[in-house]
Amino acid sequence: MDFLTLAEAQKEALIQDLRQLIQIESVLDEEHQSDEAPFGEGPKRALLWLLSKAEQDGFKVKNVDHYAGHIEMGEGEEILGILCHVDVVPAGNDWTYPPFQGVLKDGKLYGRGSIDDKGPTMAAYYAMKMVKESGIPLSKKVRMIIGTDEESGFRCVEHYFQKEAMPDIGFAPDADFPLINAEKGIALLQFSQTDPLSSEEQLISFQAGNRHNMVPDFAKAVVKNVSEDLEVQFNKWFKEYDREATFTCEGERVIITVSGKSAHAMEPEKGKNVAVVLAQFLSHHLTTDASKAFVTFIADVFGDVYGNALGLDYADEVSGPTTLNAGVVSFDSQNGGNILVSMRYSVTYPYEEKMKKASEHLLKYPFSLHVLSNSMPHYIPEEDEFIQTLLRVYRRYTGDDRKPLSTGGGTYARVLKKGVAFGSLFPGEPDVAHQKDEYVVIDNLVKAAAIYAESIVELAAK
Repeated sequence: MDFLTLAEAQKEALIQDLRQLIQIESVLDEEHQSDEAPFGEGPKRALLWLLSKAEQDGFKVKNVDHYAGHIEMGEGEEILGILCHVDVVPAGNDWTYPPFQGVLKDGKLYGRGSIDDKGPTMAAYYAMKMVKESGIPLSKKVRMIIGTDEESGFRCVEHYFQKEAMPDIGFAPDADFPLINAEKGIALLQFSQTDPLSSEEQLISFQAGNRHNMVPDFAKAVVKNVSEDLEVQFNKWFKEYDREATFTCEGERVIITVSGKSAHAMEPEKGKNVAVVLAQFLSHHLTTDASKAFVTFIADVFGDVYGNALGLDYADEVSGPTTLNAGVVSFDSQNGGNILVSMRYSVTYPYEEKMKKASEHLLKYPFSLHVLSNSMPHYIPEEDEFIQTLLRVYRRYTGDDRKPLSTGGGTYARVLKKGVAFGSLFPGEPDVAHQKDEYVVIDNLVKAAAIYAESIVELAAK
């Protein structure tokens, strides 16, 4: 079966469907959660849109309490899972094109979710559609499982798998080709300031970041009772800074804002964390105890994304270095400082030993550490026949003999007993997930759909 030709014939329909899905602003909305919309109306609408489309196309569908759903074809005792998600991170600032419109320009479709994960989701859906329309008999159920809370902790699939069967094998089209067989552990750490606050604190407020799994691209601090030459020092400090920084006086208060570059928390070194940038500047100018301690802690500990300051650093051959992303950083006069950190740790990480060491290093700072969540690393050896099958299909379409990869990202593959992340980014493509002007290359999405279709046949056909 020539799935690439079939996928090319469906290109325009794929583009139009993806545009419609991008236009649904499916960002977590905790203020409007309910039993009928557990993560807000946006994620629910995206789920219902895809389930409705699949039902119209003749698939079996199921909505599991609006947390997740599935689209199914085929028969058999075993299940091949294709795990996708339709929720997205917030858009952020400074987009060239509207983030929830789906603008097509020069062969690229721009929009939040275009590559993470709405574009790959639609490629996988069209793969199922092509296999179904080809009439190829299947010996397994093929089940696309659609989550609505992947970006904020996997609560959707946790709920889903309390009620539905776990696939025997599966892949998540939510990362890179050729495939990813090693996913780092992901721990959400909270650092809370413990020293008392005085009414004389110079730092009134500090805010950077909206999500722990994104590098903050905007930071704002409000200070008072600072030296008269602070603006002069500000201009000197940010003279060579290649992004926007502002200094504004409002009565006795000074407001400082700094813009940076966002990136996914799995690769924080690719971003410019402005919480750190702003804290580094303020650490030279604030003198009151809690204010000074807060900015000094951020500058000392998170200026390096590899965790050296707290002894959390570690790397292995399978998955590379451990990284820390200070994603949500705040200070106010009532509660002091609070920092949410996404730690992506290596597959062979000695977790208990490292956390103990971090607690010891933390004694020199007025901060406590709490682990809010921890998802263990996920690894399947390259020699496994499931992985070899997927590699053979990928190589058939690309001629690329690269080895499997590791990632600091967390995909749904890690919830499966035997699952991997499989595309849809091809080698050499920039990863613009979680960044402004996120896009997907349409021709690559079409090729991914063909690869997914043939993979379904290889794994589930009679």
